Amino acid sequence: MSVQFFLGSHRPNWLATAGVPLFVSHRTLREYRTLPRAIAPWALDSGGFTEINLHGEWRTTPGEYVAAVRRYRDEIGLLEWASPQDWMNEPIVLKRTGLTVQQHQLLTVENYLRLRNMDADLPFVPVLQGWEPDDYLRCADIYEAAGVDLTAEKVVGVGTVCRRQDTSTADLIFTRLAARGISLHGFGIKVDGLRRYAHALVSADSMAWSAEARWIAAKRPEGARLPTCGKKTCANCLHYALAWRSRPLAALASPQQLTLEMSA
Repeated sequence: MSVQFFLGSHRPNWLATAGVPLFVSHRTLREYRTLPRAIAPWALDSGGFTEINLHGEWRTTPGEYVAAVRRYRDEIGLLEWASPQDWMNEPIVLKRTGLTVQQHQLLTVENYLRLRNMDADLPFVPVLQGWEPDDYLRCADIYEAAGVDLTAEKVVGVGTVCRRQDTSTADLIFTRLAARGISLHGFGIKVDGLRRYAHALVSADSMAWSAEARWIAAKRPEGARLPTCGKKTCANCLHYALAWRSRPLAALASPQQLTLEMSA
């Protein structure tokens, strides 16, 4: 099965220049008066982790988000899908909101249904949230009880996995959900994660290249940039991002050939 890889970017202007599928956050796009015109397919991140971690809740209203997504679809073009305003379940986020995993799941499903009802033509996708493997199955059941057939969806996101993707727990989460016949997108999946469970995915995204470039700049200043670049760091560099992109693509093509050095 072919897995589509979206390169994470915090530079929306890359939509007009990169020429590869990108994953871009609403939190960066919303600042643009004039939006770039996409030359390749892309997907939209709602920016929920940052917003909830900052405020303990969603401050962006569903109406504001729907209006923004409609604008992105019409002005940027080539929008494949958009995340809903989901609620993550990392312990730090739960501490910030004071709510439980199940409450976050209910809020996530409720928001997806509301966005879809507000504009059924916009490509919002369901997102499954949880912490333990059984949580994700329960979240899938909540969607089903609300009349959403997840097996009929083109893609269903799986959240709260990017910070523990190299664990057997994450592997179990994806494998058990895929066994239900759900087409899964993994948020923030690095090369090591792709090697472990790409078989359970239809798509994935990652912006690990930027963190890697920042780390190199801090630890090895002399190796912080590509030979063709004059920057002190490549954390915002399209050339570096595209060069890094060869690693997840290699993982998807022949994971058995990966080395530990490529797991950044």
